[in-house]
Amino acid sequence: MGASANPAKWGYWLARGALTGRDRRSVYLVTYGADEILGTATAASLKDLPEVPELVAACVPAAQVGPVVDEALRLGVRGLLGITAGVPGASALAARITAGGARLIGPSSLGLFDARTSLHIAWGDFPAGGLAVISQSGQVGSEIALLARRAGLGISRFVSVGSQLDVTMADLLEDLADHPSTRAVALYAEGFEDGRRIFEAVRLLKRAGKPVLVLAAGASEAGARAARSHTSALTSSMELVDAACRAAGALRVPTAAALVDVAACLMARVPVRGRRVAVLSDSGGQGALAADAAHSRGLTVPRLNPRLAAEVAGLLPVTAATDNPVDLAGAGELDLMSYRDVTHALLQSAEVDSVLMSGYFGRYGLDTAPLASIEQQAAAELAELPHRHGRALVVHSMGPDSDTAAVLRDAGVPVFPTVEKALDSLAGAAELSARPGRSIPRAAANGVLPEGYWETRAALVRAGIAFPDARRIRDHRDLTAALAELRGPYVLKASWLEHKTEAGGVRIGLADTEAVTTAFTAMHRRLGEGTYTLEEQDVRPHVVELILGGRTDAGLGPMVMIGAGGTEAELHRDTVTECAPVSPRQARAMIRRLRCAPLLTGWRGAPPADLKALVRAVVTVSQLIAGCQDGAAELEINPLRIGPKGALAVDALLLSTPGPSGHRAQEAP
Repeated sequence: MGASANPAKWGYWLARGALTGRDRRSVYLVTYGADEILGTATAASLKDLPEVPELVAACVPAAQVGPVVDEALRLGVRGLLGITAGVPGASALAARITAGGARLIGPSSLGLFDARTSLHIAWGDFPAGGLAVISQSGQVGSEIALLARRAGLGISRFVSVGSQLDVTMADLLEDLADHPSTRAVALYAEGFEDGRRIFEAVRLLKRAGKPVLVLAAGASEAGARAARSHTSALTSSMELVDAACRAAGALRVPTAAALVDVAACLMARVPVRGRRVAVLSDSGGQGALAADAAHSRGLTVPRLNPRLAAEVAGLLPVTAATDNPVDLAGAGELDLMSYRDVTHALLQSAEVDSVLMSGYFGRYGLDTAPLASIEQQAAAELAELPHRHGRALVVHSMGPDSDTAAVLRDAGVPVFPTVEKALDSLAGAAELSARPGRSIPRAAANGVLPEGYWETRAALVRAGIAFPDARRIRDHRDLTAALAELRGPYVLKASWLEHKTEAGGVRIGLADTEAVTTAFTAMHRRLGEGTYTLEEQDVRPHVVELILGGRTDAGLGPMVMIGAGGTEAELHRDTVTECAPVSPRQARAMIRRLRCAPLLTGWRGAPPADLKALVRAVVTVSQLIAGCQDGAAELEINPLRIGPKGALAVDALLLSTPGPSGHRAQEAP
């Protein structure tokens, strides 16, 4: 609908693409302004067609979309693709489509393409290949497809989801699981309102052997600025997306270019499957830089064992370096097949997972024409080695656009213009291969966490989180009774305050009755009536303060977070977040990823902390958050003081929705 003979119009490109599939299906062009387009007769309306179409693509002015859809539904059309943006009453229109038993992609969609079925109703050209692109932004999806084409990758399916008034990203991801042409998936999302279902689909794709790369918008700190708890302030939207990606076995990438680069390594004839890299270069300097860059990206450049080093040395001049990185020391200029021979020796060994070849190869034929055919023959033989040995080859070439580079790409060997891009891609593919994806178990329902600090504290104690002994205080009579039962030194808190230190609502190190009485009198005079807490102060030596919290994201579900805690938690911003609940093994992995983790294992002679107690606390909080029936809780323990003999929570905050700023405090006077 809305076909055009004008190459500057969307209707032209949609018609042109659709007609390429005429050998597979009937294609009709409907327009009000021409009798023939691209050599094909047109119809004036849907009712003038000789049969009821299965799919109608509407590319008409916004005001005409409603009448077109209504006519299609009356005729019995079951598939609709909405290209037009700004459709009035779009939600009501989508409801009519659903009620009519039809499905809608869009509106505001750039279109769709499927290489296997020659279905092409989108702006642009899509060479066939193995990468599926599901994009919330048509233009971002188009950019991914264009970059993929330049990298020698083709597209198996492209869908611009548009406004998602009916068909969603999750629907489309699920459908790719048994799509035979798709080997990897690129997903661009601007929000994850349906995040749990999206990432369940990602898990499905992972199990089907189709890795998913995620590009997401929304990394700003705007949401954190309004957060009322450290838990929210310290977990940005991207950290939650990263946690969901890790749990589902996907990888988030920062840019469209990075996505395509990693996809090139994933879709190579032999994909990257490990972090051990042999660096082969025709320049000692480039090899050293590549080794440094690999190390900084979490890759390892292992020293070759003497036997393998001797084998490599036998192929090269006596001045060559053979420990890893390997420097050809001029052997390439003497014989281009030396690249093949050394790569063969490295790939056939079990000491590395991949070879990064970095430097001049790919440029010989550009600078010295007589070498072009020899270099291309060497490239063809190089490209056979990964398949023969089952290990990946990744190339950084100073001639990335040469015919030699094209030989490598066409044979499934990724080629990059810089060593940084090559190693970013290699590291990303290795990380993704190490993520098996995990099913998020359903935690036992624990109802709604109780309101009020003391009730929350009691619930945490019942769950296994230890607190120092404490008493509630409202007046001097309560204070006197508490002092008779507790041991100093003491901590005095205004229980209802969310951030006590900032408001002057906490005093520590109160040594005796006089100090406590003076502090309570002054705090009560300044802050007024309310429930105060008198608590025994934790004075154990060698204690590390952490923050432990959890929250439920509306789209992505329950999350648990651990980090460096205390009053400086937001300064250090040393946190790790994962989907909740977590197992003890996953909790230990979270703790190891903290920058402050060395403090827990015996820093500078200090005794190690009780990591078993810490792991139990992380697991417990993750289960509490995951089991909240209302799904709206936000729990924070800060600080959690972990020492050689256990962990003590010395403050806790519970928030739940709703409220003026999206939260309602659960610590009440």
